[in-house]
Amino acid sequence: MAVNILIVDDDPDIVELMRFYLQREGFAVVAAADGVQALELAEEKKADLAIIDIMMPKMDGWALCEQLKAEYPDMPVIMVTAKGETGHKLKGFHLGADDYLVKPFEPLELAARVKSLLRRYRIQSQMKVQIGNVMLDKHRYAAIVGGEDELDSPPIALPLREFDLLFKLASHPGQIFTRNDLIEQVWGADFEGDDRTVDVHIKRIRDRFVELDCRFVIETKRGLGYKLEVAE
Repeated sequence: MAVNILIVDDDPDIVELMRFYLQREGFAVVAAADGVQALELAEEKKADLAIIDIMMPKMDGWALCEQLKAEYPDMPVIMVTAKGETGHKLKGFHLGADDYLVKPFEPLELAARVKSLLRRYRIQSQMKVQIGNVMLDKHRYAAIVGGEDELDSPPIALPLREFDLLFKLASHPGQIFTRNDLIEQVWGADFEGDDRTVDVHIKRIRDRFVELDCRFVIETKRGLGYKLEVAE
């Protein structure tokens, strides 16, 4: 499945330049001319990374970056502007931007930065996550206690939802997720069941690992949700 890149810029020439080079690298590209349209496309097209111009109509790049990061904390954001002042860069980073590019830029540099950010976020290759001494392997939906050596520790197969839930928490140790966050990101926004199903699945996960030396714990944060912490 191709990685979806969201370009947000009201200059059609810039958009087409970026589109050409990114598509040449194998990325799927969707473009928006302003921040309002970008928010709609980010959800509709399931964007993996956003490239945002600062000066735009309706909603500027600052506001868009802040809102995207609030709604999609796993989405890398590159800010693009014609101005290279340090103050602009600091403001972008403060709002959650991951990288910064000043016009005019080399298209090949843009493509390289996109690839670098995707590697950092492991969007293309994150099939395994290590938590404590447990390796979660998304290829087999299994957990391996003690590392990847199956001879020492046979993998523990997990039901799909339990694995996805644990994988989500393990990918962001220390981050608190509300039940609604987990429902939307694991079960999907169209899930019609009770959000307490999260509690049931968390209990099952805890029960599976309670007697093993796994060196991680899923904490309940009363009134907030859950987070995974790795033992020192």
